[in-house]
Amino acid sequence: MPFVLGVDSSSQSTLVELRDADSGEIFGSGRAAHADPTASIEQEPLAWWNALVDARRDAGGTLGVSAVAVAAQLHGLVVVDQEGQVIRPARMRDDPEASRDAESLVHALGGPEQWVHACGSVPDGAFSVAKLAWLRRTEPGEFARIAKVMAPHSWLTFRLSRKVVTDRAGASATGYYSPRDSEWRPDLLALVDPDKSWGPCLPRVFETSQPAGDRDGVMIAPGTGEPMAAALGVVLQPRDVVVSLDHGYVFTIRDRPTEDPSGRVQGLADGTGRFLPCVSSTGAIGALTSFARVLGVDANRFDRLALEAPPGAQGVMLRPAGTRIGSGRRAAGGVLSGFDANLSPELVARAAVEGVAHQLLDDVDALRHADVPVGGRFILLGGGRSHALTQALADLSGRAVALPKGDRAVAGACVLAAAAFHGSGPGDLALAWGLDRARELEPNPNTDAEELRAVHKAAVRNAEE
Repeated sequence: MPFVLGVDSSSQSTLVELRDADSGEIFGSGRAAHADPTASIEQEPLAWWNALVDARRDAGGTLGVSAVAVAAQLHGLVVVDQEGQVIRPARMRDDPEASRDAESLVHALGGPEQWVHACGSVPDGAFSVAKLAWLRRTEPGEFARIAKVMAPHSWLTFRLSRKVVTDRAGASATGYYSPRDSEWRPDLLALVDPDKSWGPCLPRVFETSQPAGDRDGVMIAPGTGEPMAAALGVVLQPRDVVVSLDHGYVFTIRDRPTEDPSGRVQGLADGTGRFLPCVSSTGAIGALTSFARVLGVDANRFDRLALEAPPGAQGVMLRPAGTRIGSGRRAAGGVLSGFDANLSPELVARAAVEGVAHQLLDDVDALRHADVPVGGRFILLGGGRSHALTQALADLSGRAVALPKGDRAVAGACVLAAAAFHGSGPGDLALAWGLDRARELEPNPNTDAEELRAVHKAAVRNAEE
């Protein structure tokens, strides 16, 4: 019986699963925290590798596998020298220090329209192209040593296979790859440094089912980013929408590219040859933890309080702060309003939960405004999906919310490993494994979703004026 190993290397920990390459049945799983799980903007790649090794051991280190695939944080920059050694800590996520470099790059090419035509997205501080510009500006010595430029999943695949590779989906998140034309755009990197020979620095782009190499006879797949792996892990179909709380993305897939000059929607590629329009979420989920702390209750008690209050929280509202950050995203934080002498912990909890749900639905609206069809299944992923938040999303959207079990990114990584092992399409394989199955939570038919959404949107407009 052939086994495959899927890896999900997130910001704080690494999760692995062992599955039957034919049936998809799970035979083991393991998890390991990173050495510095609080790190966000800068992380040591070696911590990811050590966590992968520890998680593999936790899953049953003696059980052999036939193929491995890695899914990892989407927006990150790893640079190595001629000997393959990491030059400096990886720059991760939406890097505020690289935001000014992103703005300069957008201006240098002639504006947002030119960028979305070139690579599908308007780069902000999250994109590798902006991080490279920051590195050249602030650490020219380290920049001069760069021999290879990789994303987190590419670097972990490099450690496994000694091959510098990526897939089309992961490449599309760099800011110097065209998902429409499926090719690198070194001319965009010339805006960072016109004198550097960029071609040799870039990974080879492999098909999803094309093995990147092997390690002691184990086939290594090219890997991908977390949202793309999660899309496979839920068997995402056009018009479906995924809200991934842990990874901070709202996305769908479609058959043609998305080019949004507002910068709100990133026009990425997926792992099946299609396209993955994606919105980086506001990070508002942290507000629930903050409000629970203020109320002096744990997460379970906070959830129960929110469920005891009526939809709309009797006019109490958590609206987002008016300030915006890169690509039109709103900064974390908000304002609690609409309360009087009858304010209760239940109303505060409900208002906080609905505030988060509204912001996530605003992200879905951003897809819709970019002419992306979003009328299919509504799929909620992540450890922060409390019952109250799930119900609020269902109520305010007027749609059933699907709740797949487990980590769908690691399931998608298993699919990628099996696809490379079998030489087959990952989408068909994920469907054959039954990864599309999920229980659903229906909306409350007595909730006036249209009215509540209108009130929220009016409050947001007023905050921005």
